[in-house]
Amino acid sequence: MKSINYEQVKEELRRKNLYDIQKELTLQRRTRTAIMSFLVFALVFTFVFGTLEDPFIYTLSNIGNFFTYRMIFIIWSMIAGVAIELAVVSLFKLEGYKNKMGIIAIYLAAFFLIATGIIPALKETYPFWHYLHTFTSGVLAIFLYIAVVPFSLWISKENPRLRISIIIWQVIIWAGSILMVILYWHSALFEIWFFVSTILFLLYLCLVLFEEAIIKKSVKLMMDEENLNIAMEKIFVDLDSASKRQNKKHKSE
Repeated sequence: MKSINYEQVKEELRRKNLYDIQKELTLQRRTRTAIMSFLVFALVFTFVFGTLEDPFIYTLSNIGNFFTYRMIFIIWSMIAGVAIELAVVSLFKLEGYKNKMGIIAIYLAAFFLIATGIIPALKETYPFWHYLHTFTSGVLAIFLYIAVVPFSLWISKENPRLRISIIIWQVIIWAGSILMVILYWHSALFEIWFFVSTILFLLYLCLVLFEEAIIKKSVKLMMDEENLNIAMEKIFVDLDSASKRQNKKHKSE
């Protein structure tokens, strides 16, 4: 089988003004993989942390403050906050969503989530900090709503085929969380439900929206390409790195 000359492929893309598209495609694929991996890690961490003690009896704050899991609680809040923030901001950028309120809201949601983890929730020992902790835990949900829900509605208008799925996800997240509060008032169940369902929704959006963006760019790169092997290399290979490795190999020979 004839080897592919990556430098030649790069030059061809430059002639057709497609090289920047190929680089952007490579970046999008890496970004999607990184964000989805981080979200999956946050998802697993949320479930594991929330079940360190009985989630039917203790809230996440109780688990993080009443037992010996203080540092784990802080780390969880940081990982969950940053993962959600990065995912939402990346989706905003991917779709060209420029709502300033949404951007500010997602940063504030992450900030208040991390603050909730750091601020102690021991009412008898630190009453002021306990009430501040309660405040930040409620405010983070409000800012997350302000950031994600309007964006979801905007996406459903821009992509009508996703409308039903997005509505179902919103019902699962928000109505489901409220129902869990009603059924299991003082427990971690509604918190686990809220964060897990939110992360799953972001995973869904990352999978669908990044995939669509990648397909659109892939079509441009594969247009008029007779050799399917080269076409696939244009899509899946970092041409800069591949050409450098190839040139280095030729020089060594």
